Amino acid sequence: MDLRRVLSYVRRAADDYQMIEEGDRIAVGISGGKDSLTLLAGLAGMRRFYPKKYEVVAITVDMGFEESDWSGVEAFCRELDVPYHIVKTDIYNIIFNIRREKSPCALCSKMRRGVLHNTAKELGCNVVALGHHQDDVIDTFMLNLFYEGRIGCFEPVSYLSRVGIKVIRPLLYMPEKSVVYFTNKNKLPVYKAPCPADGNTQRTEIGHFLAMMEKHSPGLRYRIFGAIQRGEIDGFHPVDLEPHSSKRKKEAAQQAAAAEEE
Repeated sequence: MDLRRVLSYVRRAADDYQMIEEGDRIAVGISGGKDSLTLLAGLAGMRRFYPKKYEVVAITVDMGFEESDWSGVEAFCRELDVPYHIVKTDIYNIIFNIRREKSPCALCSKMRRGVLHNTAKELGCNVVALGHHQDDVIDTFMLNLFYEGRIGCFEPVSYLSRVGIKVIRPLLYMPEKSVVYFTNKNKLPVYKAPCPADGNTQRTEIGHFLAMMEKHSPGLRYRIFGAIQRGEIDGFHPVDLEPHSSKRKKEAAQQAAAAEEE
């Protein structure tokens, strides 16, 4: 998969949900994983042709693992001509050594987001972009249904009035398998943090469950995502995919190809 496919996903989400406005300064939260790096490549590439001009800044919230090495991400940001900022924190020590949290993910996420939002504001950014892809949308919806007994998901676009930041998720149309393929083919510098809770969460359980169900009912994830849109859950809305999506994808691909030739 080349960059043009990623750009088509990002462009469609940005257009459908009016994620980007003229003059925006967008902070991309970089965990070092495949999702955030793919998002960074997409937003950096789309700067060259998107009708609304915007800037991109990359921010990593370093949790304090001793083995942290962001050199690969730094080189990738230089290649994309994106300013890169690393914020050192003591989040790992607080959660796992001081508080000894048995279910650390929620608190960890809250603390990291707080640092990310404040840093973005300090750097003059008015938008924060997160790398949640289509599978994350579906998994979050199912997590809320199974474990909390409610219908809900995160929003494609939300506004944090306390800090004056808009949060967007431009990869919401991109399936995880496409993110994996793009990451592997382009050898993105993925950094996997040695988190003790990794792979042992309710989200992992939901992922395994849906993978099993998908074998018996192909297209299950796509149908769930469609239901979220048609139900207009938490800011999602129905999109007339045909015939307009084909036209939009073609236009985005043509614009991206022209930008690459510049």
